[in-house]
Amino acid sequence: MEFAAALCRVRDTAPLVQCITNFVTVNDCANIILAAGGSPSMADDIREAAESAAGADALVCNLGAIGKVDSMISAGQSANRAGHPVVLDPVAAGGTALRRQESARLLEHVHFAAIRGNASEIRALALREQVGRGVDVGQGDVVSADTLSRTVETARLLARQTGAVAAVSGPMDVVTDGSQAVILRNGCATMARITGSGCMLTSMMGAFCGAMPEDPFTAACAAMAAMGVAGEIAEARRLEHGTGNATFRNDLIDAIFNLTEEQLEKGVRYEIYQG
Repeated sequence: MEFAAALCRVRDTAPLVQCITNFVTVNDCANIILAAGGSPSMADDIREAAESAAGADALVCNLGAIGKVDSMISAGQSANRAGHPVVLDPVAAGGTALRRQESARLLEHVHFAAIRGNASEIRALALREQVGRGVDVGQGDVVSADTLSRTVETARLLARQTGAVAAVSGPMDVVTDGSQAVILRNGCATMARITGSGCMLTSMMGAFCGAMPEDPFTAACAAMAAMGVAGEIAEARRLEHGTGNATFRNDLIDAIFNLTEEQLEKGVRYEIYQG
């Protein structure tokens, strides 16, 4: 796959990415978009959300901002009319009745180019189930060799239901358009020890989709590959200097900023799923 070409495309085009996300991660989401080569907009007020989305190259809707779903729908429909990709992060989608209701409302009213979540969130959307443990993946849903085939099939189901690329992040990442599927094996455990690594990944996926709207599958794969490789670079630095998770977050953003095409191509570990 053309991971390096996708990274180069983001940096060449500098897509404007509007994010409607939660207050816990808004700063990190903006910074990871900048690090990748894009330009962030964090407009989330319903009085300007649609207008902002019409002028952006991509829109990211993050269910962590549960009180902003009306803004997401308004902005999402505007982006759809303009032909701009919309990316969804269904944070804790199966955790409460409110989140199940609002995620269903988003899927009903907005067409998404890509949906990125952990395995519990993707299963909650695909099967309309109450699953997960807050924002964390449920223990039985963690992507492993034993659960991989089930995870792929659930993601494929969601992709077919919605017409979106479904991307599952975890110890192994899964990306599928409902037919083809790719497994990515980069990243590190420390990524789960900082607030917002998933939100940052989705925001960066928005930048990649905004740079190549004609191919959201490659865009999603490349974004996940870049984040995984950058996570390994940041982890190596953490171990070298004996630092903790706060410094790791900064090192992760720096690793995206400094990531070269050669590092990405040599560092990514992936395979085409044959099941």
